[in-house]
Amino acid sequence: MAATFSVLGADVAVKGDLSASADLHIDGSVEGDITCAALVQGEKSTVTGAIKAQSARLSGTVHGSIEAGELVILKTARIHGDVSYDALTIEQGAQVDGRFAHRVHVGEEPSLTLVS
Repeated sequence: MAATFSVLGADVAVKGDLSASADLHIDGSVEGDITCAALVQGEKSTVTGAIKAQSARLSGTVHGSIEAGELVILKTARIHGDVSYDALTIEQGAQVDGRFAHRVHVGEEPSLTLVS
């Protein structure tokens, strides 16, 4: 089966939530939450809303929370919101204004031992 992806060009502005089972490439602006398998955000793109993706490669501006398994924040990215991730790469020069949290999966919680 061939991989599928959707592209929102630089001239496209979306108001509303986006959900894609395939990969999504955004060069325009989105006002709403985004849920997809893999997200690639262009350098001049703006997203105002939450992002949930298995993988995300961000190089534009994001105003909202980000939850991604594998997250790459490129040097041109400007992130304003909290970030939750499994694996994280940040290029020197990227700007993030928010908190980072490594996601803990069920069965991976640290065990506690009572010490007396």
